[in-house]
Amino acid sequence: MTTLISPELNRAFNEQIGRELFASNQYIAIASYFDGRALKKLAAMFFKQSEEEREHAMKFVEYLNEVGGTVEVPAISATTSEFKNAEEAVRLALKWELEVTHQINQLMTMAVEQKDYAAQEFLDWFVKEQVEEVSTMQDLLQIVQQVGEHYLIMVEAYLSHGGGE
Repeated sequence: MTTLISPELNRAFNEQIGRELFASNQYIAIASYFDGRALKKLAAMFFKQSEEEREHAMKFVEYLNEVGGTVEVPAISATTSEFKNAEEAVRLALKWELEVTHQINQLMTMAVEQKDYAAQEFLDWFVKEQVEEVSTMQDLLQIVQQVGEHYLIMVEAYLSHGGGE
């Protein structure tokens, strides 16, 4: 089969599959933290985020299969499961989304340098998605900071009325 992706970009995409799966697992841990505190809307939000991250990983898998690349899912690191408060959990999510944004931008740079137009078009969706992901987590962190640890039920009310989407 003809391969339409360079070995270097193929390797980088496989690394991104691992990062997306790690993010999915990390969001399960954050969701479980909130679920354990009976903050069901926050838990649901992060369970949904977990599913989205897995879908992102699958987009890379499907792309590599389409272009004749090789899928090699890397080992997934353990997640952080204990948080001292809600702000720490959400701050970790924002930090991760900023890191993923950097990683996606690096992949785009590689695709541009290699003149891999198909990869650029594929990655364009992720570039736009990361703007949304970072914005969502920044907003959530601001809200959590404003209401404080003792009034997180207000965050639940915010999420019940469509906030965070």
